[in-house]
Amino acid sequence: MASLLATKGFTSIKAVSTRSTSSRASRVVPRAAVEFYGPDRVKWLGPFSEGDVPDYLTGEFPGDYGWDTAGLSADPETFRKYRELELIHARWALLGALGIVTPELLSKYASVPFGEPVWFKAGAQIFQEGGLNYLGNESLVHAQSIIATLAFQVVVMGLAEAYRSNGGPLGEGLDPLYPGEAFDPLGLADDPDTFAELKVKEIKNGRLAMFSCFGFFVQAIVTGKGPIENLVEHLADPATTNAFAFATKFTPQ
Repeated sequence: MASLLATKGFTSIKAVSTRSTSSRASRVVPRAAVEFYGPDRVKWLGPFSEGDVPDYLTGEFPGDYGWDTAGLSADPETFRKYRELELIHARWALLGALGIVTPELLSKYASVPFGEPVWFKAGAQIFQEGGLNYLGNESLVHAQSIIATLAFQVVVMGLAEAYRSNGGPLGEGLDPLYPGEAFDPLGLADDPDTFAELKVKEIKNGRLAMFSCFGFFVQAIVTGKGPIENLVEHLADPATTNAFAFATKFTPQ
């Protein structure tokens, strides 16, 4: 009898302990929610941001670090439009930055044949005899007319943008910025906490990609070379091949 009571007592204590642990676990706030959202999120001035964050930047949206010295987000409707513009441009910059460096890397280090691996020169191939062949293979993309290419892009991009804004066969009433469903075949947004953190990572990397693309544009104007060639030359002789050297002897290429 004593052993039976002891066993029951231990089982009861274990059950209470389990419920207590479960209750504590249910109250755990996800790291992303604390670090990137809400009033206790990381701010642009770190611990010195107190009193410098506008009231309308509450940490509700990803990438909000409380910085808006120009007051561009004071109006909610303007804020909504700017959020959309920033995110769309960030996604294009992510694709653009990858597309700018990849052909040059593959051509230089993997000997992949490209007619022209440097990003700002590649498009001119369409005006050459035979047109532009993607990866040097005309069976992939064989573009011969700039007018046809432009018309195709306008139509396809217009349809994609109209679908993003108004919905279509893959779903109606979807979020125009984060549609999910058929647009998330890997299920990355299934878990709300993971999704919240991925939103922050996307906008942070997208902002970096926009600055990177701007840097690529400036490098192309100043040096007339691609970013990988610029990097290789700088690493070979950092003291003379750098921004300061071009700043003092700037002649657009």
